[in-house]
Amino acid sequence: MQALDWTVLIGTLAAIVGYGTWKTRGSKNAEDYIRGGSTTKWWTIGLSVMATQASAITFLSTTGQAFSDGMGFVQFYFGVPIAMVIICMVFIPLYHKLKVYTAYEFLENRFDLKTRSLTAILFLIQRGLAAGITIFAPAIILSIVLGWNLVTLNIIIGVLVIIYTVSGGTKAVSVTQKQQMFVIFAGMFAALFITLDLIPDDISFTSALDIAGASGRMEVLDFSFDLDNRYTIWTGIIGGSFLALSYFGTDQSQVQRYLSGKSVKEMRWGMMFNGLLKVPMQFFILLVGIMVFVFYQFNPAPLNFIDASTEKVLASEYSDEYKTLQEKQAVLFEKKKTVSLQLAKSYNDADKKNLLRLDSIEKTYRAESKYLIKRTIDPEYSADYDKLSAEVLALAKNPKSEEYIAKKAELKTLYKSSAKDSETNDRDYMFISFILKYLPHGLIGLLLAVILSAAMSSTASEINALATITSIDLYKRNLKEEKDDAHYVKATKMFTLGWGIVAIIIACFASLAENLIQLVNIIGSIFYGNVLGIFLLAFFFKKIKGNAVFTGALITQVLVIGIWYIDIMPFLWLNLVGCVLVILLATILQMTQRKVV
Repeated sequence: MQALDWTVLIGTLAAIVGYGTWKTRGSKNAEDYIRGGSTTKWWTIGLSVMATQASAITFLSTTGQAFSDGMGFVQFYFGVPIAMVIICMVFIPLYHKLKVYTAYEFLENRFDLKTRSLTAILFLIQRGLAAGITIFAPAIILSIVLGWNLVTLNIIIGVLVIIYTVSGGTKAVSVTQKQQMFVIFAGMFAALFITLDLIPDDISFTSALDIAGASGRMEVLDFSFDLDNRYTIWTGIIGGSFLALSYFGTDQSQVQRYLSGKSVKEMRWGMMFNGLLKVPMQFFILLVGIMVFVFYQFNPAPLNFIDASTEKVLASEYSDEYKTLQEKQAVLFEKKKTVSLQLAKSYNDADKKNLLRLDSIEKTYRAESKYLIKRTIDPEYSADYDKLSAEVLALAKNPKSEEYIAKKAELKTLYKSSAKDSETNDRDYMFISFILKYLPHGLIGLLLAVILSAAMSSTASEINALATITSIDLYKRNLKEEKDDAHYVKATKMFTLGWGIVAIIIACFASLAENLIQLVNIIGSIFYGNVLGIFLLAFFFKKIKGNAVFTGALITQVLVIGIWYIDIMPFLWLNLVGCVLVILLATILQMTQRKVV
């Protein structure tokens, strides 16, 4: 990075933090601080809702997802427009009528205090974890790519967010998110156009899409009913709808965004704005990842995008094996480049099949590189693998035996696990590596500002919501002595500071999953279905009482965690399972209770 990049990066972040702090100074009552004074316009609501979702993980992981697997991930968001319609029809009018500060206040009116408290606690657990991940995700990637200290980065991101969120509350989050979304859109459009410009002149945009399609990256819709496939149109519409309903309808980090609206009309317009733009926005981000993939068909790509991991393996006993892989990939690249150029000139089935075959070979090389890196950084893994390999070899004389088949499957599982390690899984590092190596200075600073702005916008919404729930649903509700507005504003500020510190601590002790955006969605799916079911019981099942709901929710949460742990279905279906389970269990429990509460 050069001085121009640092100037753009620091200037952009300082402007956002400074503007948010100045614009919302002086919030003295709970209505202003927690609900933003109920004056927010629809476009601010829409942008704020989008910014809350658009964390740094969105840009780093989604582009990496497209690079590795293609456009199919967009199906995950197909349920969002459906959820927006239901939320506009059911949730928003009810919340506005009750003039609630949080979504969970309604649950006490409908059920009882313990059900309200349980739901609030479930939210605090999952959103507290997610807040740490939204800080950690960009921090660990930037620390490895730029050589910055990870803990220092976690603290910098967290402190920047705390400054304006503590100062101005909900209104500060909303007004800064408008600026952050402007930076995000500007940066991503610039990245797309520069990437297209870097692709050879004789490769048109249409030809680039053809090349991506020939490599299997443009398969948007999957109508299969395969439960092993995480992303199909069915998981997106059904599982995605339930996830979106729970997220936008019951997650305080989202509910708080539209509760600040000036009227029901403004709230509805804001949410429909989000519903209409969410799928195109994700499609666009995936398209950026696709164009980077096409760029690497004409420019050499590393076997692993984490330079530090590559350096480790090249300095290890596996150096020769890794260099051999690099040489194979270099030869493969020249073949892919030739076929890609031929395909661009005259699209035909023979070149398409050839490119798909070459892409499959490259994926094998990448998997082998991850395996070697894993062996380098984890001696225990290496010993386990060697031992298991020897056992498989000894049993190979009888390849049809159950023992041989079981051991071979165990070896395959161990081999695949190497791809999930934080220093071997480079999917989330692809985009930032591309930015630093190929984009012009100034734009590098802007795109780093995009990543950090996205991290700040999501984290601000999360700690703002966490503080509100803690203050209103737990602290205020259980405080016997009546206090004035100024007391609760001060208490909420302290809780905001506290949750900001908790998020930084979680970030400092977090570790990478197979894919960060999946990790966030997995955490949400474990809790959201149960929470949504509780709200649906409150809305539509008038005969179900508090005790049945409370007990059913506890049992459901244990069952959902168990289902996720043994991994019997894609995580998106957990939203539907959790919702249905709590409704069924609460109904059965209510019917079996002798005394109606």
